Amino acid sequence: MSHVNEKTRSAVTRLVAVVMVAMALLLTGTAHAAVPGISASAGGSSTFNLVANQGYISQPDGAQIYSWGYGCATSSATFVPYITAAFCPTMQVPGPTMIVTQGTPFTVTLTNNLPQGAGNTSIVFQGATVTATGGTPGLLAQEATPGAAGAVTYTVTYPNPGTHAFYSGTQADLQIEMGMYGAVVVLPSGVPSVLSTGGTGPSGANCSPLHSDIGQGLGIGNPGNEFRLAVAAYNHPEACYDREYLTQWMELDAHIHKQAENQVQAIANCTAAVGCPTALDVKTEPYHPSYFMINGRSMPDNMDPSYAPNYPNQPYNANPHMHPGDMVLIRVVGQGHWQHPFHEHGNHVRILARDGNLIVSQNDTVSPPRLAGRMEFNTDTTPGQAFDGIFYWSGKGLGWDIYGHSTLYAAATQPCYPDANGYYTKNSSPAAGPTTPNYYEWCADHNHPLETNPVGEMPKGGPATQFDPLVATNGLWYNGTPYLGPDAVGRNRGNTPLPVGSASQNPFAESGIAFMWHSHNEREITTNDVFPGGMLQMMLVDPPVWYIDETL
Repeated sequence: MSHVNEKTRSAVTRLVAVVMVAMALLLTGTAHAAVPGISASAGGSSTFNLVANQGYISQPDGAQIYSWGYGCATSSATFVPYITAAFCPTMQVPGPTMIVTQGTPFTVTLTNNLPQGAGNTSIVFQGATVTATGGTPGLLAQEATPGAAGAVTYTVTYPNPGTHAFYSGTQADLQIEMGMYGAVVVLPSGVPSVLSTGGTGPSGANCSPLHSDIGQGLGIGNPGNEFRLAVAAYNHPEACYDREYLTQWMELDAHIHKQAENQVQAIANCTAAVGCPTALDVKTEPYHPSYFMINGRSMPDNMDPSYAPNYPNQPYNANPHMHPGDMVLIRVVGQGHWQHPFHEHGNHVRILARDGNLIVSQNDTVSPPRLAGRMEFNTDTTPGQAFDGIFYWSGKGLGWDIYGHSTLYAAATQPCYPDANGYYTKNSSPAAGPTTPNYYEWCADHNHPLETNPVGEMPKGGPATQFDPLVATNGLWYNGTPYLGPDAVGRNRGNTPLPVGSASQNPFAESGIAFMWHSHNEREITTNDVFPGGMLQMMLVDPPVWYIDETL
């Protein structure tokens, strides 16, 4: 075998292994994401106390990268939404996601604990009105000088809701690269008027109030928790959503970080009477990134849970889960030097806004004017820019029954009554309920076979012949069929079909379908030039009977 073929084979082997691990992580139901952050309402206060500090972040190849970042000055932060074991260290990458309200002023006090020689630091709040006290004037923002006495306090007001970036305005070529960036999620001060009448918005948007949305109330064992931060991203009926996820995209040049680390150590360890360096002189060009991260982690690390203890300075993961038909708000921020072509498998994304500015029709006579954002195949992440978009997955157009009804739910009696849009939902007649196993099924495909010789009561004659599940994954993680929900676990087949429930690592009721979301730049889905890695995450479509618990 040639060297090239052997290298290709090795890469494919690694990909299969990593994807199987990814599926294992996803299907255990323990690695969700939501939009974890800290609230400005701790103890009735409207102040965030942040500190700039140094530390290390890890990469999947075992590298520990010296970095700088923002963190919490104290451990008394209020975490939203509630997630078990949440923490906010004194340095993290990206910085703490701050969750605030449109038009409501809040303060951020920043203390500069960067190492000797790093100099001043600051925060730029994109799209906000800012006044500052303390510190010293800088080129782009008031700067915090080293130590507690040099702290600066920013009073910040966002006129527009949405997702916004914040980052250092001091030596930005170095400090942002080192990890000094983060996001502010600004919730709308009002809600779409359609909510007050209990109606539903246009374009199929589910505008149910908090705790009344069937998309959030589905699932076995659901205690009624919600993990969206609001009912709508903007005060517009087409901006309502069911679930939400935030991703911040950043590349990293390890040589720059190593320069900074060496120079910091040289200053700290210098004992000469004269001639000790007093300031860093890190060269940030030429720029050759070797690591590509989403929310401060590279794949597969970004599929571990948020606040996992093995990432003490990288608390946020990147792991979207959803039910069929859920309107999923995607918040994306480009935090680095490069533009990244972000591709979401499973559907296009309808862009709502960029940097908090809704994209509305200029010709509508209705009020409010309808949204006019494009449906995008690639949602490019541009340096310094944020966007909000809506994604959903439905199974429409596949041509086969995504639930694969079998004896577990008796295909002869399991109904599918189409609503006005062709789906089996609460708007059908009779209506589907929150425990309906095939909620949001595209009824035109009800009982249409996928498999040539299916298991159970599904009609046969489909275009696909399922392979032996033991060949794919030794039978522990893969249930043997692509169907959603508890029926799927009993529908595995092949030369050595697995008995019901023997796919023991896969929760019986979950059995979701995984899609890759990733950069379309092939180099960016590597970790230090080894594929797969980098800017790659997995999205899982869970069946409606499975409660997506974001507290884990």
